[in-house]
Amino acid sequence: MDLSHSLLVLLSFLGFYAAQEILPEGPVDVVLGKNVTLRTLLVKPEYMFIVWTYNDGADQVHVVTLSETGLKVNAPYEGRVSVDPDTGSLFLAAAKGKDSGDYGISIISKDGGTKTAEIKLRVLEPVSDVTIKSNLAEAMEHNSTVVLSCSAKGSFLKFTWTNRTKPLIPDGKRITLKEEELSSVITITGVLRWDLQGPISCEAANKLESDSSAPFNLTVYYGPEMVAIAPPTPPQFIKAGSDFNLSCSAESSPAATFQWFHNQQLMKNSGPTLTLMKIQELGFGAEAGQFSCVASNDKTKRAVTSAAVSFAVMGAITGVNVSGPTAVLLAGNSSANLSCEADAGEVLTVTWKKDGQALTTGGRVVFAKDMRSVMIEPVQKEDNGEYTCQLSNPVSNEMASYKMVVNYGPEEPKVSGEKAVEINDKVTLTCSAPSMPPANFTWRFNGTVTDVTTATYVIDKAVYKNTGTYTCEAHNAVTGRTGQVTHSLSVKEEGSLGGLSDGAIAGIVIAVLVAVGAAIACSCTADRKYREYGGGRGLVESPY
Repeated sequence: MDLSHSLLVLLSFLGFYAAQEILPEGPVDVVLGKNVTLRTLLVKPEYMFIVWTYNDGADQVHVVTLSETGLKVNAPYEGRVSVDPDTGSLFLAAAKGKDSGDYGISIISKDGGTKTAEIKLRVLEPVSDVTIKSNLAEAMEHNSTVVLSCSAKGSFLKFTWTNRTKPLIPDGKRITLKEEELSSVITITGVLRWDLQGPISCEAANKLESDSSAPFNLTVYYGPEMVAIAPPTPPQFIKAGSDFNLSCSAESSPAATFQWFHNQQLMKNSGPTLTLMKIQELGFGAEAGQFSCVASNDKTKRAVTSAAVSFAVMGAITGVNVSGPTAVLLAGNSSANLSCEADAGEVLTVTWKKDGQALTTGGRVVFAKDMRSVMIEPVQKEDNGEYTCQLSNPVSNEMASYKMVVNYGPEEPKVSGEKAVEINDKVTLTCSAPSMPPANFTWRFNGTVTDVTTATYVIDKAVYKNTGTYTCEAHNAVTGRTGQVTHSLSVKEEGSLGGLSDGAIAGIVIAVLVAVGAAIACSCTADRKYREYGGGRGLVESPY
């Protein structure tokens, strides 16, 4: 019997009951194929022998013995183990799966004392092949139960689930978790869209290694919901031919398909948009009606109807024209009928104005019941002006104008100007006579026609022979009427009208200026002679 076998028998008899302060707490883990050192807590221990043994739970096997004479390695471990003489630590190279088990150390001193301890070594399979699988290829919100399983290769694995970057934590009710040695299973009952927005990942790890699955995504179909039409409250009337349209939206996965209804009757239009052009093309909109859309999801097999919107389509008013009399209108003798029409569009409101101010009924002005025409009988001079007709409906507002000309006059002429002037004065006589069209003027002097045909008669310098009567005659070629007025003018000698004429005033001013000049000249001459003859000598000059 060799020494190693004798020591093993002795150690078997003693058992591992001595001080555990020789080794740290275990276990010690190592990845398959990697090197590992079972370190002791000793520093330069005194020993005669240090013996390491291995126990797989059934048999105890000698591994190596260190003595003063050298290292004795058991055949199965040759080339793989060594012992540090300073600490007694065991080095094991290229760990194998069968190396897992309990390793014992015995330190036998020279006096025969023995200390023993034991530590567990676990050889871990590398973490790999982390994979997520689902029981469903696609899920329906609220209706589906999703079971995700994460499997991996490795030893002593712990699994962690994440949704994007946040941990996927079970609540024990709707979301539950089941852990197994090489797998983890998460079950989501009544799955919701945000439960698996993803990507989902699973990490398998032990104390030495970790590995993660490829990102996993599972589509959760939902909807449609929040089905709505825009605009939600359209105007009561929509202008025909405008770019107005209705759009239907819904939250849905996959995207919803849409159908449109008019008064709950299916329209021949699909898609999220219903144009006004299509509404008119299908013959709808002439009367107020309700439009709604239905959103459908081919995956969830659900269909939801939107709230209805109501409106009518109305044509815009175009081609507005005001017609009036074409004959000549004479004040007091003629009547005028103005009519307002449009080429297209429904007219709901008619408004008349004259020169920008509201035209109201009463007296000579009478409107038709529909306000489309107005009768003025008889017309008077104040009816001259611009008449505007405005046709309106909820979608448009158009207007047109007519200029009415009422011929009248001339009314009684009047002459303004001087009745008496002095000789050489300027004379201006002005004749006025309201008339449409403006009157033509003729002037007579003492009954004789002059060559003046304007409203103003001018005499630059009056002479005595300009005294007499001046007659202004106003004539309206359209009405055929003529009016006249006579003005008397008297030309008198200068200064006879009790006031100075312009010529007299000028003469006085000149005379005064001459007198002042002469006085100044005399004063200057006298002063010079006084100084020449010593005038003022011996007098004290005043400082003032």
